[in-house]
Amino acid sequence: MNSRRRSEASTPVESDSPRSVDTPATESSFLFDNLDVLLQRLPVESQYILVTGGLGFIGSHTTLELLKANYNVIVIDNLSNAFEDVLNRINSLAIEFHEKNGTTMPSLCLHAHDYRDTSTLRTLLEDYRLPSRWGVPKSRIAGVIHFAAYKAVEESIRNPLKYYSNNVSGMVDFATTLGDFGIKTFIFSSSATIYGTLATSGLPLKEELCVHKEEAYTDHTGVSRTLQPGCTGITNPYGRTKWICETILADLAASDPEWTIVALRYFNPVGCDSSGLLGEDPRQAPTNLLPVVVKVMTGQYEELQMFGTDWNTEDGTAVRDFIHVTDLARGHIVALSSANDGKLKENFRTFNLGTGCGHSVLEVVNAMEAVSSKPIPRRAAERREGDVGACVAVVDRSQQELEWKTEKSLKDACQDICNFLDVSGLSS
Repeated sequence: MNSRRRSEASTPVESDSPRSVDTPATESSFLFDNLDVLLQRLPVESQYILVTGGLGFIGSHTTLELLKANYNVIVIDNLSNAFEDVLNRINSLAIEFHEKNGTTMPSLCLHAHDYRDTSTLRTLLEDYRLPSRWGVPKSRIAGVIHFAAYKAVEESIRNPLKYYSNNVSGMVDFATTLGDFGIKTFIFSSSATIYGTLATSGLPLKEELCVHKEEAYTDHTGVSRTLQPGCTGITNPYGRTKWICETILADLAASDPEWTIVALRYFNPVGCDSSGLLGEDPRQAPTNLLPVVVKVMTGQYEELQMFGTDWNTEDGTAVRDFIHVTDLARGHIVALSSANDGKLKENFRTFNLGTGCGHSVLEVVNAMEAVSSKPIPRRAAERREGDVGACVAVVDRSQQELEWKTEKSLKDACQDICNFLDVSGLSS
């Protein structure tokens, strides 16, 4: 969608200037002997959360949910796959939420640069540094949620070095810099692609199927087993970058107990905020199912290609665990809170974020047709390289340890997408 066709939010939002954020006075006579304890007691509204890729699809919805939860948010986004006016939309929705609830709107600030620009990043982080009597780095930034990764499976096969450079090397440099500033709570955007061909093995996709140290668990038949670290059958470079990053972060947490790291393994995010002001609208050509369906509905594509109609599924089309993006965003807030409150079992922990229920491509298309009352032309196409036939989460760990579960349905996701099309003026 051309950004000129978007409605502009009226509320101005700080952008690109770290000076726009209040910083603590450096001349304080406060004794910092127990600064660690005091920082842990800072109320949420005094904490800043740094979100990389915070204007993208999942990032924008998570930024909104953070603001609703009273966190101050610092967004880093180079706008390579997002539009800057998304910031105004987030801000407007958050202000509306707080006005309705009689609460104070937290701060929201955009730094429009690449997260790999270490020099600019260090300048930003300096502005949030707290004075430390003993030279131990401390920051007003209470945690980081890291979304800034390339994510197209097909592109990763064609151009793997691009993916390893940004997703892996970039994250290593980023984590190193965060550690230099004492920012050691890290929520990592991982993916169900790390399960690879295990997705079609018939085994329930529990977190224990992909571990980074020797781990004992009870399988679905009740048998106690011990797993060795590693992965099985990852089918594309994108998935490998996520597994490699998880491994690096697990090693980092093992080497330094001050780090608290959560890797959230997403399944298939769909839908958008119910207001219709936020949606999945990338600058680049979409590869996920529902954004492509939207292109067909709005006449930008003639038809939907269903990649593989001969999978070993009920109707032959691929089955995925489709999770509403608002549920997914709220999962990040719960993970962040659990990490900062010391509620995790270990200082590196993985969680599946999904519904635990699968829907086929054909089911999703039919659901969108029913909600929109519009026909969606489709045709069978060859399977895509790197795809698997089915991928559905086991969500017991996230429900039990994070006390998180999804609330929205596939129908909700389709309805919210239709709201987005109405607000954007693309529905006909």
